[in-house]
Amino acid sequence: MAARLKPLRDGLLRHHKILLDSERGAYERDVRRINTSLEMLDLLMNDPWFAWLRDISLLVVAIDEALDGTEQVTGEQAAAFLAETRSLLKPEENGSGFAKKYDDAMQRDPNVVLAHGEIIRLLNRIDAGKA
Repeated sequence: MAARLKPLRDGLLRHHKILLDSERGAYERDVRRINTSLEMLDLLMNDPWFAWLRDISLLVVAIDEALDGTEQVTGEQAAAFLAETRSLLKPEENGSGFAKKYDDAMQRDPNVVLAHGEIIRLLNRIDAGKA
């Protein structure tokens, strides 16, 4: 089961990076320039603008903890992580929270749309046992 979660974790990290880059661009366009990596980290951890991205961060941390735990990951745990990922990565134009912010990012940035397609293909490959 760990073999199913490692590609998911890596894919979520790539996806998070693309979302973060997109959100940083929007922040710098609408609010102010971010000058250092430390400033970016502080904003990511503390600014409401970036709060929605924490949902993906927490999911990655949960997967990491499962992979690093002393007990072997069960099929049920792996299935739950896959289901949680699918549920989280559903953009909703009229939604709220993550779903709305995710939709906003997809509307504004074609890189996010491409990344969304990539993570969905990865989920499908994992489900089919090909990742």
